[in-house]
Amino acid sequence: MSTRIVILGAAGRDFHNFNVVYRDDRGVRVVAFTQAQIPRLSDRRYPASLAGPRYPDGIPIEDEADLEAICRRERVDGVVFAYSDVSHAAVMHLASRALAAGADFALLGPDRTMLPARVPVIAISAIRTGCGKSQTARWLGRRLRERGNRVAVLRHPMPYGDLDRQRVQRFARPADLDAARCTAEEREEYEPHLAAGHVVFAGVDYAAIVGQAEQEADLIVWDGGNNDFPFVKPDLHIVMTDALRPGQADGYHPGEAVLRMADVVVVNKVDAAPAGNVQAVIDEARALNPRAVIVKAASPVRLDDPGAVRGRRVLVVEDGPTLTHGGMSYGAGYVAATSGGAAAIVDPRDSATPGVRDIFARYPHIGRVLPAVGYDAEQLRGLRETIDRAAADVVVAATPLDLAALLTLEKPVVRARYEFAEAGDPTLGSVVDAFLARHAAVRSGPR
Repeated sequence: MSTRIVILGAAGRDFHNFNVVYRDDRGVRVVAFTQAQIPRLSDRRYPASLAGPRYPDGIPIEDEADLEAICRRERVDGVVFAYSDVSHAAVMHLASRALAAGADFALLGPDRTMLPARVPVIAISAIRTGCGKSQTARWLGRRLRERGNRVAVLRHPMPYGDLDRQRVQRFARPADLDAARCTAEEREEYEPHLAAGHVVFAGVDYAAIVGQAEQEADLIVWDGGNNDFPFVKPDLHIVMTDALRPGQADGYHPGEAVLRMADVVVVNKVDAAPAGNVQAVIDEARALNPRAVIVKAASPVRLDDPGAVRGRRVLVVEDGPTLTHGGMSYGAGYVAATSGGAAAIVDPRDSATPGVRDIFARYPHIGRVLPAVGYDAEQLRGLRETIDRAAADVVVAATPLDLAALLTLEKPVVRARYEFAEAGDPTLGSVVDAFLARHAAVRSGPR
């Protein structure tokens, strides 16, 4: 008799865990995925083409709110938790629901879920969403390419569309994003890499993705999502922390585990945080992982056109996941607008469409800024209408995607950009260069 399993997820690690652990296991029957965090993903199916011959009808994707009913209906033996950036308490509340329904509760670890690669892998992870993984991954990719390496960036999955078409995705130019009908959330991550000249791989089936990437790269950079640990086994694991959020090192899953796994801990945003907060984050990292190298980094923000912001009424649009999953009340856009002399910051709630109001209701911690949420066409329309209706003279957009190109807006848009910057010794650059020197298969200097 097969063990009957439900996988709790959010269209990412849940599919990966199924692919690498359960798909070919004849002793296990996955009866359902559930979805959380991402809207409108329930009432779909994980397709048979990805689920394999043991699942000719695919696997239903249902709402996590119905967990107990699913457990009773499907006679579930075990519930597997498989998504990221939730509090430890939230994980245990789900565990309690599973246990009360009579099921076991499980978390799959790195050894069962990390894939091997035939080329060296440097992974960027974080203890929370919004610590600065993506800008660090871009910086790392440039540094590796400057030393003569062919680099493939593997991005944590965001398969919110046609899963069949998203099995293996390769992005090398902006037109590839249009062809794949990428969401705003995907564009936030992919566009800056493409602008830096990096080829990005993503999708659903990471065994196939790694196989394709290692054919054309000397080295893989894993650009993680939320605070999850990598899908590919790293040879150097860099973990980001946030000097603006002390006290969070051991409060979230799997961020605490990621911090304990790190080879290098980067304390980011030291340019914007009080010295006491910086030291508090360093102390937290040392307490949980005394063997890791600790480096400091800055995240300087600049406006493309400061004069267009000074003295004007400004609507700020921020990176979506940093505000929602990451729990931040504001981000780089608010910092750039206020320091750039904006006359007023316009509250987007005053012009919000019903769908945007729902986002603010779900995440009440968000301040007077607008998260760039656009998982589908309806959300993109709501984002555009909210911006156009706002009583603002100009929009400051700190989302990494090109908002003006994605949406046809009635207001001028000034981009706020932020990048990784070294901020003391030892530097992350010196750590990476030492890693390259230890690996003969990769280059440590120009070809």
